[in-house]
Amino acid sequence: MKIVSAEFVTSAVKPGGYPPGNLPEVAFVGRSNVGKSSLINKLVNRKGLARTSKTPGRTQLINFFKINDAFILVDLPGYGFARVPGEVKEKWGKMIEGYLKHREPLKGVALLLDCRHTPTAQDRQMYQWLLHYGVPAVVVATKIDKLSNNQWAKQQSVIKKALPLAPEHKLIPFSAETGRGKEEVLAVLEGWVHSE
Repeated sequence: MKIVSAEFVTSAVKPGGYPPGNLPEVAFVGRSNVGKSSLINKLVNRKGLARTSKTPGRTQLINFFKINDAFILVDLPGYGFARVPGEVKEKWGKMIEGYLKHREPLKGVALLLDCRHTPTAQDRQMYQWLLHYGVPAVVVATKIDKLSNNQWAKQQSVIKKALPLAPEHKLIPFSAETGRGKEEVLAVLEGWVHSE
């Protein structure tokens, strides 16, 4: 898939603010600071489309981006150790779950993990949740440029042990720096967007 156009559509906290829903949607979810915005920017070849930050928890809304006038990429708030009050975290959880559970045009979810770390309890919970609701999913291991091939070979088994992947789910190593894994991620998205 070649991405020729990408535009920010809207940010929302609840269904009333979501775009109309006449296009298929693909969502990105993961811990705070895992690299969701960087991944989106790399996929669409635009530096500042999705705002990135070194501060965990910067994305506090659900952000919608229209791609090729054909589908929507959805950047969900990160979960985990963001420096925000407990009640805000709880709101985010409900916002993310509400979107994933009830959003009709949702075709699939990319769960992002930092390749250098063992998946957390929240990562496992999110993955189990996607399995439970039968949401098509792919697991993307970000920041792969930070590991050597040897380190990645070891880390893959750590990730797969902590997060036993269903046979239909891929684990794609990805780097927003080098573009490694970009074509594989785009191929998965294309499959979802064109599945009827």
